[in-house]
Amino acid sequence: MMAPPLIQPDARFLFARLSHLIALGFGAGLSRRAPGTVGTLWGWALFLVIDALFQPTDWAWAALIGAGLLAGWWASVATVRRCGVADPGYIVIDEIVAFWLVLWLAMPMGLLGQAVAFGLFRFFDAAKPGPVAWADQAFKGPGWKGAWGVMFDDLVAAFCTLLVIALWRFLW
Repeated sequence: MMAPPLIQPDARFLFARLSHLIALGFGAGLSRRAPGTVGTLWGWALFLVIDALFQPTDWAWAALIGAGLLAGWWASVATVRRCGVADPGYIVIDEIVAFWLVLWLAMPMGLLGQAVAFGLFRFFDAAKPGPVAWADQAFKGPGWKGAWGVMFDDLVAAFCTLLVIALWRFLW
């Protein structure tokens, strides 16, 4: 059986299904250059807006991030099945939700700390050193397993980012 051709998403693809809209970060994944970075920036902006408008408690953020992970996993499964590519760069919900986790825990550090967290997260997500590379390879493939891998390597990148921030705060 031949794999479907690589889909180059556009506005029509984005709005064809709710799963595409979520997986592509409501359009951030349509960026022709660095969609993961654009998705992370969009996630940062969305986090700041949600925090300013609703001032969610830690429990509310935990619930929102958990719901985002589940919705992102579902949307990634559906989108990966449609496009036939294990982890296309235009799926950015993984960056959005994983960076929300970083921001939620790094929020007390202020805007400068968030900017440092952004740089660290993008480094770990793009360069995929050590555990991030393992997470990226461990769950490759079609179906739910591959879609979980889309989300999982970004969670590991978030963990690595938080670990570096924690070590930095402990040592200085």
